[in-house]
Amino acid sequence: MKIISGIRQLGYLLRALLIIYLCLYAGRAIGWLLPLSLPASIIGMLLLFTLLATQIIPLHWVKPGCHLLIRYMTLLFVPISVGVMNYSDLLLAQFGPIVVSCVISTLIVLISVGLCAHHLAGGSKTPPEDASQP
Repeated sequence: MKIISGIRQLGYLLRALLIIYLCLYAGRAIGWLLPLSLPASIIGMLLLFTLLATQIIPLHWVKPGCHLLIRYMTLLFVPISVGVMNYSDLLLAQFGPIVVSCVISTLIVLISVGLCAHHLAGGSKTPPEDASQP
């Protein structure tokens, strides 16, 4: 009984990964056919999002593969991080502009989120006047 359950779980995982990779390769094909400036992986991700949002593909079909990829996501960043170390001299030369752009973009995001939250919470309503004062 445990073997059948394990095979079933493996089948669900393979189906999820197959759907994710099909969307990735469909994004590559669309990127090759159309002159878009988006990377193929982003096109594939948008395609997967569209399929899930329109419920053409049920969410539970993709969940096992997503959980697996998210669980090991940190391992996927190791090769990129090691590759960045090859350009440490370039990063040190551009350290100032990188820090300034990070700080400015963070401030812009914080201010815009604060303004949006303030607007959604009711805007600039003045507090009600106290009725006990004449």
